[in-house]
Amino acid sequence: MSVTDSDIAFVKELLEGLGPLTHRNMMGGATFYSEGQVFAILSSDGEIFLKAKGAFAEAMEAEGSRIFGMDGKTMGYWTMPEAALDDPDLACEWARRALAALA
Repeated sequence: MSVTDSDIAFVKELLEGLGPLTHRNMMGGATFYSEGQVFAILSSDGEIFLKAKGAFAEAMEAEGSRIFGMDGKTMGYWTMPEAALDDPDLACEWARRALAALA
């Protein structure tokens, strides 16, 4: 299964408060960038993941997020908290935290 144009449009609409985003299709999913910085992926099954490390990864885990893994390896991306999927303001808040943690 791979993501569709409407899946990509949903992510961009959800996160439009961040400003312009770019994406690149990869391995059935997509990678999202803000000002050239990768910060999120959309898995081939339609789940949104935010890049997280350190304290931000701990906050994601405490929120009930799951880490992304492929072939038994984790990659430092955590599922967007469930409540943020219906709330663009909350989704952008989490995305901004992801970007800040990468700086």
